[in-house]
Amino acid sequence: MKSAKPKRGKVVSYNKWGYIFLIPFVVVYLVFQLIPMVTTIYNSFFENYRSGLIQVGPTFIGLDNFIKIFSNADIWIYAKNTLIMWVLGFVPQIIVSLLLGSWFSNPSLRLKGQRFFKTVIYLPNLIMASAFAMLFFTLFSDGGPINSILIQMGILDTPFSFLSNVWSTRILVAFMNFIMWFGNTTILLMAGMMGIDTALFEAAEVDGATSTQVFFKITLPLLRPILVYVMITSLIGGLQMFDVPQILTNGTGDPVRSSMTLIMYLNKHLYSKNFGMAGALSVILFIITGALSLLVYNFSNKKEK
Repeated sequence: MKSAKPKRGKVVSYNKWGYIFLIPFVVVYLVFQLIPMVTTIYNSFFENYRSGLIQVGPTFIGLDNFIKIFSNADIWIYAKNTLIMWVLGFVPQIIVSLLLGSWFSNPSLRLKGQRFFKTVIYLPNLIMASAFAMLFFTLFSDGGPINSILIQMGILDTPFSFLSNVWSTRILVAFMNFIMWFGNTTILLMAGMMGIDTALFEAAEVDGATSTQVFFKITLPLLRPILVYVMITSLIGGLQMFDVPQILTNGTGDPVRSSMTLIMYLNKHLYSKNFGMAGALSVILFIITGALSLLVYNFSNKKEK
């Protein structure tokens, strides 16, 4: 007698649909991410640039492009600029987002018009960074509205050159990044806070814990996974900072290259058709981003354990 074949379960028979639905994502990932990344790494080992009308290369030169980048002090200056402007924008962003998230998610406050305020704080995230940069360029120019208001109020006697001062330019870039992204961070943190079991807060209240103690002893520890996610994504976005300082400084990174970021430096190589150096710098940025993200993740996990 032939043994009856075991019937395949519904879960197994439906698995193929999961793979079919994954095909568009895999195709998009291969075409727009994996293949360009491999091509970039490949180009980083070649001398390939245009000098006038003459095309030099591509000629295999090994690690020479990487050596040239690290031997030039400019990359360290631009890395410092990028890090400074990211920190100036991220620190107030995370503080304000935590405060707003705790207020909106606290049922005892019974805040009115929460939907309206949530929509308003998220709206800047929908505006293009280039539009924001053009707006701030106009507002803070020497003859702009901000200088006019300050002079009329008697705070200034003469217009202040915001875009000619190192720290005012950096603060403007950081402030724009803060305005654009604090709404998104608030929504993420608020979602995490609303997922915390309310029984924990009730037990703490019964034990006589203050609101500050509840926030630091219950809310923050339970929010650690989302905080790590926010920090890593913000760090990646900070290292890729380009459009705001590019438009605000007209691509020069002035004054004295104090607002020139790593991606602006990369864009200069791409603009000059130096694909070998651009590829090498892209690989370095990829490694730095991965290393810093891994460092933040491991540090948070060790602290949690």
